[in-house]
Amino acid sequence: MTESETPTRKQLLIVSGIAMTILWVVLLVIDKDLEATGGPGILALEFAGSRERVVELMAEWGAHGTHLARLSLWIDFAFMAAYGAFFVLATRATRDFGQEHGLPALAKAGIVAPYLALGAALFDVLENTVWLLALGGHGGEPGPPFATACASIKFLCIALVILYCTWGLISRLRLRRQR
Repeated sequence: MTESETPTRKQLLIVSGIAMTILWVVLLVIDKDLEATGGPGILALEFAGSRERVVELMAEWGAHGTHLARLSLWIDFAFMAAYGAFFVLATRATRDFGQEHGLPALAKAGIVAPYLALGAALFDVLENTVWLLALGGHGGEPGPPFATACASIKFLCIALVILYCTWGLISRLRLRRQR
């Protein structure tokens, strides 16, 4: 691949953003189907916290709902790759913007932000792996509390990343208004 064929960060942001959005919509559709089985959505599994609660959820969902939950977890691996890539790129772009425009606090926070985006995806991988095991009757008693802890860390990391990117967008808009 020549240098002129190498995709730019902007192009990669667009592609990963589109992929993330499409996968998110697919996951929302599956979640609605999951709720239509008479049980809660996938978020209830993410915060189940105990083997007993996983068994309750599977009973509420039935065989079809449990199949949908597994499907959601498998598709979520692609979503993790897409949102991980998107937010790593977005936080790096925000950091670079802060450096280029004399916004030292934004630039300094941007040192950590890409790692938080990557961390969110990695904790999501751990979480989904455990939930797939749990839905298959494996993982024992420590699995669900561990997966719930991973979910909590994932959501904290991604919330901080979204706040950071929002800070960057607001900073961009302010600079444009000032010009």
